[in-house]
This record gives sequence, structure tokens and C-alpha cells, in this order.
Amino acid sequence: MASVSRTLTRIKQDLQPFLPEDSILAACREVGHKWRNRKFGSLRTLHLFILQVLCFNTAMTHLRHLAKDAINAPAYCKARMRLPLAVLQMLLRRSSQAMRDATGGRGLWCGLRAHLVDGSSTIAPDTPSSQKAFGQPKGCKKGCGFPVPKVLGLFDAYTGMVVEALSFPLYTHEQSQVWRLHPLLGPGDLLVGDRGFCSFAHLAMLSLRGVMGLFRMHQKQIVGFRPHRRHLRKNQRYGRRSGMSRRQRQDIPTSRFIRRLGKHDQVVAWQPSRRPKWMKDRQWKMLPRELLVRELRYQIPRNGQRTFCITIATTLRDPERYPKEKIAELYGVRWTVETHFAELKTTLKMRKVKSKTAMGVQKELAIYCLVYNLVHLVMLEASRRKKVTPDRISFIDTVRWLLSAEPGEAPPDLVVNPRRPGRHEPRVVKDREDTYTKMTRPRAVLRKALINQANGA
Repeated sequence: MASVSRTLTRIKQDLQPFLPEDSILAACREVGHKWRNRKFGSLRTLHLFILQVLCFNTAMTHLRHLAKDAINAPAYCKARMRLPLAVLQMLLRRSSQAMRDATGGRGLWCGLRAHLVDGSSTIAPDTPSSQKAFGQPKGCKKGCGFPVPKVLGLFDAYTGMVVEALSFPLYTHEQSQVWRLHPLLGPGDLLVGDRGFCSFAHLAMLSLRGVMGLFRMHQKQIVGFRPHRRHLRKNQRYGRRSGMSRRQRQDIPTSRFIRRLGKHDQVVAWQPSRRPKWMKDRQWKMLPRELLVRELRYQIPRNGQRTFCITIATTLRDPERYPKEKIAELYGVRWTVETHFAELKTTLKMRKVKSKTAMGVQKELAIYCLVYNLVHLVMLEASRRKKVTPDRISFIDTVRWLLSAEPGEAPPDLVVNPRRPGRHEPRVVKDREDTYTKMTRPRAVLRKALINQANGA
């Protein structure tokens, strides 16, 4: 039997400090997974799965060339199916924690460990299992679209590593699932997200765990920075004994003014309005009846464009420990989560997964996150030598080196991306390669029409 490839050996060496073989086998036992000693055991299947995804999710038939071994694609496929999803999710959490601990506490923001949360999506093969589990866009006719799993990712703000990734049906709001990430956070942690995660319920749930929250203000929330301003009381919000029209109520904030911290910077009291549909009544009653929230607003001047105005809601109420300028700088870092998803979906080819079952799709996403963390671990080491932040190291250059590195080889000086502040690019594509007609009827119907046309019918 030929020896395994140098890339596979390199992967094992890099993962060993953070994902030892003993911990992989222990995770299998913890979830009750039983296996026999065979060619495709749990360890070998996991390593081959990582190699496959690192090579841009190449075909299973390509693995025999990569691993320099006679790998039977159907046998490897069955081995992937036997590997429990719970094991992969457990390994992702443990490895990401070990990798973040290896940073030695670097990358703290004002003494807090910042995390970024955001949602994205991917495309799965059109199979009954995935259609039932994830659903497809409503604009697509039956048989003419692909299932679209929604992905919710939790990232470490400094290293960029994935802490956890959840998948769920397409038409599910991220805020109804973000509570599943809360057990991974604790006192001393800070969660940063966009306006889709900003609500009284979410901030209150984080506050009960001792976790700080920082989100962009939701577009429906009315904010006023005039001291001692008027506010809508609870019995006035929906027109009951308010004496005001609906239009008048829309211009009055619902939050109660507490104190002013500076220009466009204040502490207010938020009160619950209505229980979200995704929250149970028992959970709703556990939340506090009032929550002190800091509201602040800052502007971003842009050359040749109108000034961008951003309003933030946060539980970081101490203006001396958490200055307004620092908060604005941190929310600017939030945009790096878009780069993280781009590295996963564009560079590593996660935009389209290949597994034909819903369970297989979730396993594939977990392996993508493991590979992504492995790449960022190398980027972290390179950033230490270059004395730059990890996000400056080129992701694709790191992947290319991993695919060509010899076992035991020290990482070279990887490409460092330049800082380009204030750069604005239109979200358009110049390439016109995709000019095919889009499917509007199922393939079987179109195929039958071609046959009838050929037969002169």
C-alpha cells in the first residue's frame, strides 16, 4: 500500500496539538458511535474529508491521486455517512477553543474577547432530503431550484476562526436561532452583530449570561438624543389611550431617557413590547422588565459620497472604559465577517456543497469550518513573525502553501495584504461568462419537449 501524501501528513501534524487522535476517538465514544477496525475508520475518514475540502471540495475520485492510495469512492462515501454529525460539531468546538487558547489572550478589545455573528447561505443539490430540510427560494418553481441552507456563524474577532456554525431552513430569521450560540459565550465576552440581531429580547438574554452585546440599531427603532425627551409608555405604543394618531406615535421613541454621556451618546431604558414568535412564554417571563442600554451615533465621511450615519445599541454603558471612538472602531471590524464568509464560500468553494442528504450537508459545513480554522491557524503564526494582525495575511496564499508544504516544513513569509481604508467598489461583475438560459420548467419536462420537437410532434 502506498504511503499517504505529504499534504495529508502535513494536515495531521498541524491538527495534532489542537485535535489529537485520542480526542477524536474520545468524541466518538461520547456520542455512542461504534466502529470496527477497517480501512476507513473514524480517524482516516476525518483526515481524508479534511483533505478533500482543503483541495476546494474536489471529487471523491480525485482522492486516490491526492492521498497516493487506492481509495474506493463508494466505500469512502459510506464511511462519511457513518461518521456522526455530533462528533464533527464537538471536534469543531474543541479545536477552535484550543486554537484560541493558543493565542495567549492576545487580541482582547478593552479587556473583552469580541465575537462576530452573522448569517449567510449556501446551495445544496436538489434532492428530496435537502428540499424538505432547507427549502428553496419562493421565486423558483418546483423542480427548477436548489435547496438553500441558511448558515449562522460565530467568529472570533481577532483570529477570525469559526467558533460554531449552525444550519437551518432558508426562511428562518437568524435571531430565532442565535440563542443556540449563547452557551458558547460567558462573562468577559462581547457579541457584535448587525441590525438583524438588535432587539430587547436578544440583549436581555445576553445580559442574563453576563455577556455584553453591541449591535447596529434596528431600522424600526426610533432614537432621539434630546435630553429628557418625551417617550411612549407601554400603554401608548399601540394606540390604547394614547390620544395620538399612528403617525404621531411613529416619531416618538419608546425608550426612556436616563442620562446623557456626550453628543449623540446616552443611556436609556428599554422595555419589552411583544413576545417574539420564536420565544416560548416561559422564556419571555424570565427576562427583566427593563434593560439599561447605551445608544450612540457616529458618522463616517466618505469621499465623493454622502456621509454614512450609524446608530449603535450596546450594553457597554461605561463611557470611560468603552469610549465612543473605540466602539465605532470595533463596529468597523464587524465588516470583516463578510470577508470570512467570502473566504469560505468563494475561496474554499463552500458556495455549493455536494452532499445529497441534509445530514451530509451539515457534516460538510462542519468540515469546511475545521479546514477554515486550520488555515487561520497558519495565518496567525505568520502574523506573529510579520508583526501584523492576522487579517492582513493572505488567505489564498496560505491555502496554496498548505497544499504544497512538506511535513515539518516551517511556514514561509506569506503575502501580507495592504491596508486600503476608504476604498469603495460597486457590487457588480464584469465577467459575462454565465449567459445560459435559466430553467423555468423541470428538466424532465424540457427533455420531453426536445424529444417531441425532434420527432416533429
